[in-house]
Amino acid sequence: MHTPENRREIGKWIIGIITCCILIYITFEHLTGIIGVVLYLVDLIKPFLIGVILALVLNVPMSAIERLLKKKTFMKKGIRALSIVLALILIVAILILVAVLVVPELLRAVRLIVQIIGNGLNGLDALEDNAALMETPIGEFLAGFDIDWLGLKAQLDEFISANSGEFVNQAISVTGAFVSSVVTFVVALVFSIYILASKEKLKRQACRLVRVWLPGKIGEPLIHVCAVCSSTFQSFIGGQVTEAIILGTLCMIGMLILRIPYAAMVGALVGVTAIIPIVGAYVSAIIGAIMILTVSPIKALIFLIYIIVLQQLENNLIYPRIVGTKINLPAMWVLAAVYVGGNLGGPIGMLLGVPATSAAYSLLKEATGKREKYQQ
Repeated sequence: MHTPENRREIGKWIIGIITCCILIYITFEHLTGIIGVVLYLVDLIKPFLIGVILALVLNVPMSAIERLLKKKTFMKKGIRALSIVLALILIVAILILVAVLVVPELLRAVRLIVQIIGNGLNGLDALEDNAALMETPIGEFLAGFDIDWLGLKAQLDEFISANSGEFVNQAISVTGAFVSSVVTFVVALVFSIYILASKEKLKRQACRLVRVWLPGKIGEPLIHVCAVCSSTFQSFIGGQVTEAIILGTLCMIGMLILRIPYAAMVGALVGVTAIIPIVGAYVSAIIGAIMILTVSPIKALIFLIYIIVLQQLENNLIYPRIVGTKINLPAMWVLAAVYVGGNLGGPIGMLLGVPATSAAYSLLKEATGKREKYQQ
C-alpha cells in the first residue's frame, strides 16, 4: 500500500519526467534559434573564455618561475607579479625571435618565387625563338604545346592590375579583422593576468559558491572534476611543450645532417608550431619548403620527405609516449584522442581532446576503484 510519502515521491518523478520531455521537445522544435543564442552568448564572452585558456597556459611557466624565485630569493612580496611578468616576457621573446628569424626570409622567398615565375615565362617564350633548339626533340615537344608565354605573362599582369582594387578591399577587411582580433586578445590577456594574480582567492570563492548553492552530492564531485581537469590541462601543456622542443630539435639535426639550408630557422619554427598537435608541424613544413625552394628545389623535396617521415614517427611514437607520460594516459588513448578530437573539432579538437580524455580516464579509473572497494 502506497503511503502519502511514496505518492509524493512518485508524483515528483512523474512531474520531472514530463518536464524533461517538454524541455526536450521545445529544444528540438527551436533548435536553430537556441544554437544562435548560444553562439551569440559565446561570442559575447569570447574574450573571457580565451582569457581563462590563456591563464591555464601561462600558469605553467608562471608556477615554475614562482617556485624558483621562492627558493632563490628572499622576496616576500611581489613574487607573483614578477613571475607573471617574467612568464609573459619569456613567451613573447620566443614568438618575436621566431618571427624575426622566419618572416623576413619568408617574404624574400615569396618575392623571389614570383620573380622566378615571371622570368621563367619570358625564358620559355625566348626558347621558342631559338631555331637551333626548336630542331631538337625538346624544341619539338615545346612547339607541340603552342602556348603564347608572353601573352600568358601579360594576362597575369593584367589580372593583378584589374583586381588590385579587390586586393586592397580584401587587405582592408583582413586588417579590420586583425585589429578586432588584437583587441579581443588584449582584453583576454588582461583578464588572464587578473586570474593568475588572484587564482587562490578565485578558487576559494568558486568552491564556496558551489558548496552553498548546490547540494553536497553534486557540489563536491563537481569541485573534484574541475580540479582534475585543471591539473590534467596544465600537465598536458607541459608535455606538449616538451614534445615540441624535441620535434624542433630533431628537425634541425636532421636538416643539418642532410645539408638542408635554414636548419636552425625551420627547426625553431617547427618547435613553435608543434604546440598545435599533428597540424602545426605540417604548417611549418610548408613555410620551410617555400624558403628552401628558393635555394634548391631538390633540397626542398628532400626536406618535405624528411619532415613527413619525422611527423609520422612523432605522431605514432614520440607524441603518445611523451604527452601520455605527463598526463598519466596510455599512449594508445593519446593517439585515439588526437584522431577523434581532430575529426570532431579540427586543430582545436586535437588540442583539447587529449586533456579531456585524460581527465575522463582519471575520473573513470578513480570511480571504478571506489566501486570495486564498495562491492568487496
